[in-house]
Amino acid sequence: MVKIPPYLKKGDLIGITCSSSKMDLQAAEYARGVLSSWGYRVHLGITVGTSFHNFSAPDELRLEELQDMLDDPEIKAIVFGRGGYGMVCILDKLDFTKFRKAPKWLCGYSDITTLHSHIQRKFGIATLHSMMCSGITPDTLDNEYVRSLATALKGKPYRYTTTAHPLNREGKTSGILVGGNLSILANLSGTPSQVNTKGKILLLEDIGEYRYNIDRMMYNLKRAGWLDKLAGLVVGSFIDGKETDTPFGQSEYEIISNLVKEYDYPVCFGFPSGHSAENYSLKLGVKHELKIGAKTVLTEQL
Repeated sequence: MVKIPPYLKKGDLIGITCSSSKMDLQAAEYARGVLSSWGYRVHLGITVGTSFHNFSAPDELRLEELQDMLDDPEIKAIVFGRGGYGMVCILDKLDFTKFRKAPKWLCGYSDITTLHSHIQRKFGIATLHSMMCSGITPDTLDNEYVRSLATALKGKPYRYTTTAHPLNREGKTSGILVGGNLSILANLSGTPSQVNTKGKILLLEDIGEYRYNIDRMMYNLKRAGWLDKLAGLVVGSFIDGKETDTPFGQSEYEIISNLVKEYDYPVCFGFPSGHSAENYSLKLGVKHELKIGAKTVLTEQL
């Protein structure tokens, strides 16, 4: 049984931490103001606005702050500042004892996929694949993607509709939603944090990868059995793709489509999730219904 953390009510406390790469303090303070305007109290961690090479802080400090926020009973949700790299460096030193007894919403994507996957594999607790503080800006303040974070934190059901993509494979299915960033998932393959995808709907997205490397990572997932018995596949944004001197010859979507053509489950391309301004909040570890036809609808099942 999946365990759902309590949804937030006005006056609840949200913690903001940068457990991976560094983030500008001014940007984080703006996001704090937006979260406060939704009726929440917000605690800005000491890793926000600090810098240690490409990280926000040394491993020990990032670990200490995230551990404190996981353990603090007053904090009802953690919204990560940004992704980048660094969660895997501290993951195995985290103690989830108190979190398992009193789970809270962990909100983010990109490098936070490491934490999402580990928690779903080990503890079966729902988390939120969502925009982070870095995505809450004056330009995005009133858009539907930022609003989707507010909606998800309150526990309101959501229904997202996207236009059809030519590579879509039509069908209707349901299953628990898992996944996130492809690069992270491929690196978790074969580790204790690898999610079980059997009967699940798998979400994939990525940014800034060479197209041949997308192909290689997808073969990794395929050979490791990730793609065999899915209920469905949702492919989000793949942006800023790179080429070597000799082009690979396929787009990211074509690579993925070719590698799953032997299976018969529904596949959706171009879902608004990932490293773009179009980034809906999605509850990982929660059952969803996926309908792919003239339009694609992904609905949370409560």
